[in-house]
Amino acid sequence: MRIVIKVGTSTLAHETGNINIRRVEALCKVISDLKNAGNEIILVSSGAIGMGLGKLCIPEKPQDIPTKQAAAAVGQCELMYTYDKLFSEYNHTVAQILLVGLDIQNKIRNQNFCNTLFRLLELGVLPIVNENDTVSTDEIEIGDNDTLSAIVATNVKADLLILLSDIDGLYTTDPHKNPQAQLIHTVERITPKITSLAGGIGSKLGTGGMSTKIKAAQKANRCGIDMIIANGKNPDILYDIVDGKQVGTRFIAKKEV
Repeated sequence: MRIVIKVGTSTLAHETGNINIRRVEALCKVISDLKNAGNEIILVSSGAIGMGLGKLCIPEKPQDIPTKQAAAAVGQCELMYTYDKLFSEYNHTVAQILLVGLDIQNKIRNQNFCNTLFRLLELGVLPIVNENDTVSTDEIEIGDNDTLSAIVATNVKADLLILLSDIDGLYTTDPHKNPQAQLIHTVERITPKITSLAGGIGSKLGTGGMSTKIKAAQKANRCGIDMIIANGKNPDILYDIVDGKQVGTRFIAKKEV
């Protein structure tokens, strides 16, 4: 299978912004094993700003763009160094791709991006994609990596999109406020009722939330791609997903006959 896996900042880092070493090591090990089994993997990774804030000892995500860009510049180095080191231990080569909105919106730039991505997959490389937060601005930003992962999945005609987050999936109500909330295992159609379950924003270091995930599902489903929201606290969950087991919330695409 060709799988796009998106990992959020809350999966990669502690609340301090510092890298969650045990979890990232486990994630790289599982993804390497899935590649060894013949799957093509594209990793859409958040975490640059969060890790940069940790290294700069800034406790919360800033609101001003220059500080965000500075944190991204610092954090992206650590993020890719970590991935390169860990995936190399399993004999996998990684490549960094940083995008801004114009790379998607402009037809020629988008084609160049796709050409590079397909060639990397042919060469057996693991592409790691992130928004270029060091240079992006309000006018050209994609905004969040849930959206970016859906864009990547549709561009490469992925078989599956997986969003690893700090929540098990979509619930009937907010599980942080209501202990009676029930996990919705399957969404066959994204209705206004489903959209209304989205709730608010994500963690203090991240940019997304359930709302951006549902929008990503809509984008992926329209192109015939199933999307799964699952909890990334235990990366072994990826094995269950690839094996077709019921994990998290699966948004079912309507396949063309």
